[in-house]
Parts: sequence; C-alpha cells; structure tokens
Amino acid sequence: MTAPRQKTFLLARPETRVLEWIARRLPRWVMPDHLTALGVLAAIGIAAAYALSNRDPAWLWAASGLLVVHWLGDSLDGTLARVRRSERPRYGYYLDHLVDAIATALIGIGLGLSPYMLLATGMVIVIAYLVLSINTYLETKVFGVFSLGYGRLGPTEARVGLIVVNAVMAVGIAPVVVGMSVLDFVVLGVAALMTGGLVVRAYRNLRTLARLEPQAGS
Repeated sequence: MTAPRQKTFLLARPETRVLEWIARRLPRWVMPDHLTALGVLAAIGIAAAYALSNRDPAWLWAASGLLVVHWLGDSLDGTLARVRRSERPRYGYYLDHLVDAIATALIGIGLGLSPYMLLATGMVIVIAYLVLSINTYLETKVFGVFSLGYGRLGPTEARVGLIVVNAVMAVGIAPVVVGMSVLDFVVLGVAALMTGGLVVRAYRNLRTLARLEPQAGS
C-alpha cells in the first residue's frame, strides 16, 4: 500500500527517531522479514509468560521484557525497509497486519489464561482491537491515508501501559472484586473507550463520505 501514514499518538516522534537510529546500525544480513518473525516469536513468548504466571508472578517481568522485543520486531521491520529503500508496499502491508492480528490474539489469550484476568475479558479486548484495526484498513481504502492509532494512543502506548500493568500485578496489587480483578475492570473500561472512539470516528467518516458521494436525487 502506498497510502501516506498519519502518526498522531504521544510517542510517535521520539519512537520514529529511535527506530531510524537502530535501523541504520543493523548489520546488512538482518532483513525486515527477520524482524517480523522476531515479533511473532515474542508474541508467542508473551502469551506463554502470562500463562506461566499461574505458577510464579515473576513471569510477568519476562512478559514485559518480551513486549519490548515485540515492539522492536513489530515496529522496526517497516522502518528498516524504508531506510534501505527496499519497501514492498503490498507485501509489507499484508504481512504486517496479518501478524499484528495474530500477535494481538496471542497476547489477549495469554492475559486471559493468567490468574489476573478472565479469559472472556481477554477476548473482549482482542475483539475491540481487531474491530478498530479493520476500521483503519477500511479508511485506508476509501480515504487513501493510513492512520495509525486513535487519538493520542497507539500500539506503542498500549505496550507501555501493559508493562506498567505487569509491574503492578507482579508486586501483588491485583485485588478481586465480585469475582473480577481490578485489571478486568480496567481492560473492560478501555474496551468501552475504544468502542466509543470507533463510533465517533465511523460517524465522522460516514458524514465525510456522504458529502463526497451525495445520494442521487438529494
């Protein structure tokens, strides 16, 4: 895809600088597909670490470390291709979003298999994230602009938030209320906000498209 990217989230500028700095210093044998594979392996590791936290909360620290690895693999592959001027727009677009969906499902299921969050809650946040992603892909098709993130929050901010949550759970701050942990309530609240953001954005998109394509006879 050749649609220009819009990055409006909080960490976009410093993140871009850091990624470009790393990409220019990687050895030539490291290819974008290697980084994509690294991101997938990290997502599998994150899910496993969350499941293993049933035995020992120390696995939450491993999950946080793997979230950093996942960020590198997920974010650096495209940057490396652009720095080396070796982009494959359609291939990269397809592969990137395919593995993003897989990684999201893995991490959500992993969280749901941990003792800190219900599996149903994990599925809710996965579904909410994937629906927002689908809306982004539709916007790319109809408006020709690929807008990453909703408002000031994007994937990197989500990872930072998850690392903070991991730290809170690892030190034992995860009280249970009416059969649900505080994390369940937080995640469900985030899913509600995501849904609200989607409704507002979809309404705005439809109004714009209605102006661009007025109904015949109106």
